[in-house]
Amino acid sequence: MKTVGHDSLKTGRTLSVDGKTYHYFSIPEAAKTIGDVSRLPVSLKVLLENVLRFEDGHSYSVDDAKAIAGWLPEGHSSKEVPFKPSRILMQDFTGVPAVVDLAAMRDGIVKLNGNPQKVNPLVPVNLVIDHSVMVDVYGSQDALQKNITLEFERNGERYAFLRWGQEAFENFSVVPPDTGICHQVNLEYIAQVAWTADVDGKEYVYPDSLYGTDSHTTMINGLGVLGWGVGGIEAEAAMLGQPIAMLVPDVIGFRLTGKMPEGATATDLVLTVTQMLRKKGVVGKFVEFFGPALDHLPVADRATIANMAPEYGATCGFFPVDTLTLDFLRETGRDEHRIKLTEEYLRAQDMFRTAETPEPVFTDILELDLSTVVPSISGPKRPQDRVVLKEAKTAFEKELTSSLGVPANDANKKVPVAGTNYEIGQGDIVIAAITSCTNTSNPAVLIAAGLVARKARALGLKPKPWVKTSLAPGSQVVTDYLDRSKLSEDLDALGFNTVGYGCTTCIGNSGPLPSHIVDAIENNNLVAVSVLSGNRNFEGRISPNVRANYLASPPLVVAYSLLGTMRKDITTEPLGTSKDGKPVYLKDIWPSNKEIADLIGSSINREEFINRYKNVSKGTKEWQDLKVATGSETYKWDSKSTYVQDPPYFKDITHEPTAPGNIENARIL
Repeated sequence: MKTVGHDSLKTGRTLSVDGKTYHYFSIPEAAKTIGDVSRLPVSLKVLLENVLRFEDGHSYSVDDAKAIAGWLPEGHSSKEVPFKPSRILMQDFTGVPAVVDLAAMRDGIVKLNGNPQKVNPLVPVNLVIDHSVMVDVYGSQDALQKNITLEFERNGERYAFLRWGQEAFENFSVVPPDTGICHQVNLEYIAQVAWTADVDGKEYVYPDSLYGTDSHTTMINGLGVLGWGVGGIEAEAAMLGQPIAMLVPDVIGFRLTGKMPEGATATDLVLTVTQMLRKKGVVGKFVEFFGPALDHLPVADRATIANMAPEYGATCGFFPVDTLTLDFLRETGRDEHRIKLTEEYLRAQDMFRTAETPEPVFTDILELDLSTVVPSISGPKRPQDRVVLKEAKTAFEKELTSSLGVPANDANKKVPVAGTNYEIGQGDIVIAAITSCTNTSNPAVLIAAGLVARKARALGLKPKPWVKTSLAPGSQVVTDYLDRSKLSEDLDALGFNTVGYGCTTCIGNSGPLPSHIVDAIENNNLVAVSVLSGNRNFEGRISPNVRANYLASPPLVVAYSLLGTMRKDITTEPLGTSKDGKPVYLKDIWPSNKEIADLIGSSINREEFINRYKNVSKGTKEWQDLKVATGSETYKWDSKSTYVQDPPYFKDITHEPTAPGNIENARIL
């Protein structure tokens, strides 16, 4: 695929890093012809560079570049421009059809006596297997291995197909199951911020960008990489080198000022941002964050905010690259030369943020002082329905007899659970899950959860016996630093054993509740509750037996497992009783910001990331033992399969396309 165009505007330039020459298409040079774009939002500069690089007079034109420049000064445009990302990110549910189509294309080439090895993605594709593991087993040391075994029993055919694709195709890689969540693996390993490619012997550098077949692909915008989720057809078109037309979007500027207060977390911040942007209305728009708070807002917190763009309705929530971005790349084991290239390239393109960077022009602006963020949860049915933590009990009582439909005379119903010595009632928490890419990618909230568990354990507290607890880290690096800090021991002691490296509860893979709990809920029409560190909480999404779902930070998930109900005020009522008979409150087990920061500093290092990702495609023993036709250029379809079948598109393929026939007996819908 031709990856550079005609350069009609003569913007081609070079830069040298460590003695190596890189070619690029200069935005400042283009501005001499298309007009001043210095105050264009950085996210739109990514679109502009894309046009300059691919401009060929057909799919991309100089007028497209002028259309983006013309977004200024009003901060709006009604024109469409093409966009073709640097790469594609897929997961194992929505990505499989694209791989099936590639396999079918190879069959078609063989039927025409062609070379099947010519069929490959034209842009790099990374498929991360993370959507299949379920929380069948929990609260035990062998939970992870037992869940992996069940995962491979259920998904062996699909996994074998993807394993074949991993070996058969060029430009296509697979991250095996039980490695991590695709968005966290993207953040920690795949993304490079500045992408490079060899074209006719010249090394070109350009912004890293992507489409993903998962809505939370937006998380990578926290690293300054423009990307969002698309449908399978769009991703496949991009994979095969086709640009997709899009309106030059409105860009809502979100100014962040101040500093986060003691006790507030990145989860509280993103729930606040989600509420504000949902109220504003940002569907179909970019959001770009700016302001003095970016001088100290960690990339992990930025990624948390960027992750929930689908929940606040935006196409993306973008953070420009700055020195903190470079620090993150260094901390996560990226190549030092690439980091230096990233900085020099983005500075040359006027896309590198500093404290002195003039504010871009935006379509509109919102502002948040981080010092006003307070502990919060969101629910019981929508992520934008933020509830201040100290008001959670009162808010739930109101929801119970309104949106959750419980008659007032049933609001205080309690029923015995068969085979146990306890009762459960309306509003009791039956799932407490540390889960999802939104939060498990952020060391601050994971370390905080571990510290809450440590303090609770030391005081003799345990989760209530009706609560199903689980921890599903977003990558194996999380396990490394929890082990190094010995927080894994404390989380395990409270039943938050690692159950898998994948999406789990956040996408509804919470697994079955114990049958006696299910019977008590369903036979008595109880409103059971889940508390999870996820990003979506629609009724029925988390579990078919749970009607109320609350999004919360990982440390709050642990705390709520101890409380066991939404019917008590977690900020003022005891979570339980200590070993010496004294009541224990949330304030007694909540860690300070300094405690969290000290453990992060002593537990996380660059070598962890390098070691974990150096053999990322190897996988578990189960992955390695899959029966795969290695060395086969085409896939051996199983006609008895109920999951992977040879599509009929190329069944009767010919060298010359058949003339279209008439459409007969069609009906207008």
